[in-house]
Order: sequence, then structure tokens, then C-alpha cells
Amino acid sequence: MSAALRYLLIAGFIALTGSAHARDLSQDEALRLREQGRIISLEKLLELVAQRHPQSSLLEVELEEDDDIYIYEVELATREGVVRELKFDAHTGTILKDKEDE
Repeated sequence: MSAALRYLLIAGFIALTGSAHARDLSQDEALRLREQGRIISLEKLLELVAQRHPQSSLLEVELEEDDDIYIYEVELATREGVVRELKFDAHTGTILKDKEDE
């Protein structure tokens, strides 16, 4: 089962049960995971964001862990001034979500 499909199944289960327990990771934890090859680098993440939304302005990046799945959550402002929220599988770089932030 792919990591993206596994994430979607878990996200669907959490939505049904209403018990999301994501944990924000510290910079030290992120560095350790990167050194272990368990997550992509911040540089690679920023490349992926720039491919989807060129000339956007980065507002925030968070690394979360939810049931042993690592997710990069990115908030950015597009060149049109729209704030968007993106989520990436932090291990593979696969986009999981890209929506206008409310």
C-alpha cells in the first residue's frame, strides 16, 4: 500500500472518529529524521512547493507526526495574494492536499 493511500485511509478514519492527534515535531527531531533518510529535506520540499506555486511567498512550514506518518504542512501566499495550505508526505514528497486556506 502506498504511503499516500495509507495516509488517506488514516485521515478518513480520523475524520470519522473525530480523534485527530497530530504532534508537531521540533527542529531537532526533524534533523534526526532527515539524517536517517526518513523525510525529504526542506530544500526538496521548497522545490516541490515552487513547482506547484511559482513566485509564491512562504508563510509557514511545520512537520507533524500522526500515527507514524510524517507530514509537511505548508502555508503560502500565491503571487495573486491567495493564502493556500499544502500537505506533503514528508517521506516521499507526494502532495496530499492543496487548498485555499480559509
